[in-house]
Amino acid sequence: MPQLTRNDLWSLEEYANRRAAFRAEVIAHKRLRTVHLGSNVTLLFEDEKTVRYQIQEMLRIERTFESAGIQDELDVYNPLIPDGCNLKATMLIEYPDPEERAQRLRKLRGIERQTWVRADGFGKCFAIADEDLERENSEKTSSVHFLRFELTAEMCAALKAGAALGMGIDHEAYRVEIEEIAPETQTSLVSDLA
Repeated sequence: MPQLTRNDLWSLEEYANRRAAFRAEVIAHKRLRTVHLGSNVTLLFEDEKTVRYQIQEMLRIERTFESAGIQDELDVYNPLIPDGCNLKATMLIEYPDPEERAQRLRKLRGIERQTWVRADGFGKCFAIADEDLERENSEKTSSVHFLRFELTAEMCAALKAGAALGMGIDHEAYRVEIEEIAPETQTSLVSDLA
Protein backbone atom coordinates (compact mmCIF):
# COMPACT_ATOMS: atom_id res chain seq x y z
CA MET A 1 0.00 0.00 0.00
CA PRO A 2 1.30 3.49 -0.72
CA GLN A 3 2.66 5.64 2.06
CA LEU A 4 1.14 9.03 2.81
CA THR A 5 3.00 12.11 1.65
CA ARG A 6 2.68 15.74 2.53
CA ASN A 7 0.49 16.22 -0.57
CA ASP A 8 -2.07 13.77 0.90
CA LEU A 9 -2.63 15.96 3.96
CA TRP A 10 -4.82 19.01 4.43
CA SER A 11 -3.48 22.31 5.68
CA LEU A 12 -4.35 23.20 9.27
CA GLU A 13 -7.02 25.61 8.01
CA GLU A 14 -8.57 23.10 5.61
CA TYR A 15 -8.49 20.37 8.25
CA ALA A 16 -10.28 22.66 10.70
CA ASN A 17 -13.08 22.99 8.15
CA ARG A 18 -13.24 19.26 7.39
CA ARG A 19 -12.49 17.88 10.86
CA ALA A 20 -16.00 17.19 12.16
CA ALA A 21 -17.09 15.24 9.08
CA PHE A 22 -13.77 13.42 8.75
CA ARG A 23 -13.76 12.50 12.44
CA ALA A 24 -17.26 11.00 12.18
CA GLU A 25 -16.17 9.06 9.09
CA VAL A 26 -13.06 7.72 10.83
CA ILE A 27 -14.96 6.71 13.98
CA ALA A 28 -17.36 4.64 11.88
CA HIS A 29 -14.42 3.20 9.92
CA LYS A 30 -12.56 2.25 13.13
CA ARG A 31 -15.61 0.35 14.41
CA LEU A 32 -15.26 -1.98 11.44
CA ARG A 33 -11.56 -2.47 12.17
CA THR A 34 -11.75 -3.15 15.90
CA VAL A 35 -11.57 -6.61 17.46
CA HIS A 36 -12.02 -7.19 21.19
CA LEU A 37 -9.99 -10.15 22.44
CA GLY A 38 -11.67 -10.86 25.74
CA SER A 39 -12.70 -8.01 27.99
CA ASN A 40 -9.30 -6.35 28.40
CA VAL A 41 -7.50 -6.40 25.04
CA THR A 42 -8.53 -4.53 21.92
CA LEU A 43 -6.88 -4.60 18.50
CA LEU A 44 -7.47 -1.59 16.28
CA PHE A 45 -6.33 -2.50 12.78
CA GLU A 46 -4.68 0.45 11.10
CA ASP A 47 -4.86 1.51 7.47
CA GLU A 48 -4.32 4.63 5.37
CA LYS A 49 -7.48 6.33 6.72
CA THR A 50 -6.76 5.71 10.42
CA VAL A 51 -3.16 6.83 9.98
CA ARG A 52 -4.16 9.93 8.00
CA TYR A 53 -6.54 10.87 10.83
CA GLN A 54 -3.83 10.37 13.46
CA ILE A 55 -1.36 12.52 11.54
CA GLN A 56 -3.92 15.28 10.92
CA GLU A 57 -4.82 15.29 14.62
CA MET A 58 -1.18 15.46 15.72
CA LEU A 59 -0.48 18.33 13.32
CA ARG A 60 -3.57 20.13 14.63
CA ILE A 61 -2.75 19.60 18.31
CA GLU A 62 0.89 20.63 17.86
CA ARG A 63 -0.02 23.40 15.39
CA THR A 64 2.59 22.07 12.99
CA PHE A 65 2.73 23.66 9.56
CA GLU A 66 6.46 23.53 8.76
CA SER A 67 7.71 20.95 6.27
CA ALA A 68 10.17 19.27 8.67
CA GLY A 69 7.55 18.83 11.39
CA ILE A 70 5.02 17.42 8.93
CA GLN A 71 7.62 14.99 7.60
CA ASP A 72 8.45 13.89 11.17
CA GLU A 73 4.80 12.93 11.72
CA LEU A 74 4.68 11.09 8.38
CA ASP A 75 7.86 9.19 9.32
CA VAL A 76 6.39 8.17 12.69
CA TYR A 77 2.97 7.01 11.47
CA ASN A 78 3.50 5.74 7.91
CA PRO A 79 4.95 2.42 9.16
CA LEU A 80 1.49 1.61 10.58
CA ILE A 81 -0.03 1.37 7.09
CA PRO A 82 -0.21 -2.25 5.88
CA ASP A 83 1.85 -2.97 2.77
CA GLY A 84 -0.37 -5.56 1.11
CA CYS A 85 0.93 -8.75 2.72
CA ASN A 86 0.29 -7.97 6.35
CA LEU A 87 -2.18 -6.64 8.87
CA LYS A 88 -1.06 -3.96 11.33
CA ALA A 89 -2.76 -3.16 14.60
CA THR A 90 -2.53 -1.03 17.69
CA MET A 91 -3.00 -3.28 20.73
CA LEU A 92 -4.64 -1.70 23.77
CA ILE A 93 -4.54 -3.47 27.14
CA GLU A 94 -7.33 -1.93 29.17
CA TYR A 95 -8.02 -2.24 32.88
CA PRO A 96 -10.00 0.75 34.26
CA ASP A 97 -8.65 0.46 37.81
CA PRO A 98 -5.05 1.82 37.93
CA GLU A 99 -3.99 -0.58 40.67
CA GLU A 100 -5.35 -3.63 38.84
CA ARG A 101 -3.83 -2.36 35.57
CA ALA A 102 -0.35 -2.08 37.14
CA GLN A 103 -0.67 -5.59 38.58
CA ARG A 104 -1.90 -7.09 35.29
CA LEU A 105 0.77 -5.39 33.17
CA ARG A 106 3.39 -7.10 35.35
CA LYS A 107 1.78 -10.50 34.70
CA LEU A 108 1.21 -9.89 30.98
CA ARG A 109 4.84 -9.39 29.91
CA GLY A 110 5.20 -10.81 26.41
CA ILE A 111 1.47 -10.77 25.58
CA GLU A 112 2.14 -8.77 22.43
CA ARG A 113 4.25 -11.61 21.00
CA GLN A 114 1.61 -14.21 21.90
CA THR A 115 -1.14 -12.48 19.90
CA TRP A 116 -2.04 -14.10 16.59
CA VAL A 117 -4.26 -14.15 13.53
CA ARG A 118 -5.16 -17.23 11.51
CA ALA A 119 -6.64 -17.85 8.10
CA ASP A 120 -8.85 -20.94 8.24
CA GLY A 121 -6.81 -23.96 7.16
CA PHE A 122 -3.47 -22.41 8.16
CA GLY A 123 -1.44 -22.18 11.35
CA LYS A 124 -1.36 -19.21 13.69
CA CYS A 125 0.55 -16.15 12.53
CA PHE A 126 2.05 -14.54 15.63
CA ALA A 127 2.63 -10.80 15.84
CA ILE A 128 5.91 -9.05 15.30
CA ALA A 129 5.67 -6.38 17.98
CA ASP A 130 6.97 -2.90 18.67
CA GLU A 131 9.43 -2.52 15.83
CA ASP A 132 9.79 1.20 16.52
CA LEU A 133 10.88 0.93 20.17
CA GLU A 134 10.80 -1.44 23.12
CA ARG A 135 7.57 -1.16 25.12
CA GLU A 136 8.34 -3.80 27.70
CA ASN A 137 10.94 -4.03 30.44
CA SER A 138 11.91 -6.57 33.08
CA GLU A 139 9.09 -5.31 35.33
CA LYS A 140 6.05 -4.94 33.08
CA THR A 141 4.63 -4.60 29.61
CA SER A 142 3.11 -1.43 28.20
CA SER A 143 -0.63 -0.92 27.84
CA VAL A 144 -0.10 -0.02 24.13
CA HIS A 145 1.75 -2.06 21.50
CA PHE A 146 2.08 -1.88 17.73
CA LEU A 147 1.72 -5.25 16.00
CA ARG A 148 2.45 -6.54 12.50
CA PHE A 149 1.06 -9.87 11.30
CA GLU A 150 3.10 -10.95 8.29
CA LEU A 151 0.98 -13.26 6.12
CA THR A 152 2.12 -15.66 3.42
CA ALA A 153 0.86 -15.27 -0.14
CA GLU A 154 -1.21 -18.43 0.40
CA MET A 155 -2.85 -17.01 3.54
CA CYS A 156 -3.66 -13.76 1.73
CA ALA A 157 -5.18 -15.66 -1.19
CA ALA A 158 -7.27 -17.82 1.14
CA LEU A 159 -8.58 -14.79 3.04
CA LYS A 160 -9.40 -12.97 -0.20
CA ALA A 161 -11.26 -16.10 -1.34
CA GLY A 162 -13.39 -16.05 1.83
CA ALA A 163 -11.52 -18.21 4.36
CA ALA A 164 -12.48 -17.29 7.92
CA LEU A 165 -10.12 -15.00 9.82
CA GLY A 166 -9.60 -15.97 13.45
CA MET A 167 -7.62 -14.22 16.19
CA GLY A 168 -6.44 -14.85 19.69
CA ILE A 169 -3.87 -14.65 22.43
CA ASP A 170 -1.93 -17.62 23.84
CA HIS A 171 -0.37 -15.93 26.89
CA GLU A 172 -0.33 -18.01 30.09
CA ALA A 173 -2.09 -15.19 31.98
CA TYR A 174 -4.53 -14.25 29.20
CA ARG A 175 -5.95 -16.77 26.77
CA VAL A 176 -8.65 -16.04 24.27
CA GLU A 177 -9.58 -17.33 20.83
CA ILE A 178 -12.06 -16.12 18.25
CA GLU A 179 -12.62 -18.72 15.55
CA GLU A 180 -14.12 -16.23 13.11
CA ILE A 181 -14.32 -12.47 13.43
CA ALA A 182 -17.41 -10.54 12.30
CA PRO A 183 -17.89 -10.67 8.52
CA GLU A 184 -17.92 -6.88 8.12
CA THR A 185 -14.65 -6.63 10.06
CA GLN A 186 -13.09 -9.36 7.96
CA THR A 187 -14.16 -7.58 4.76
CA SER A 188 -12.52 -4.37 5.96
CA LEU A 189 -9.28 -6.12 6.97
CA VAL A 190 -9.01 -8.22 3.82
CA SER A 191 -9.12 -4.99 1.82
CA ASP A 192 -5.61 -4.34 3.23
CA LEU A 193 -4.24 -7.32 1.31
CA ALA A 194 -2.84 -6.83 -2.21
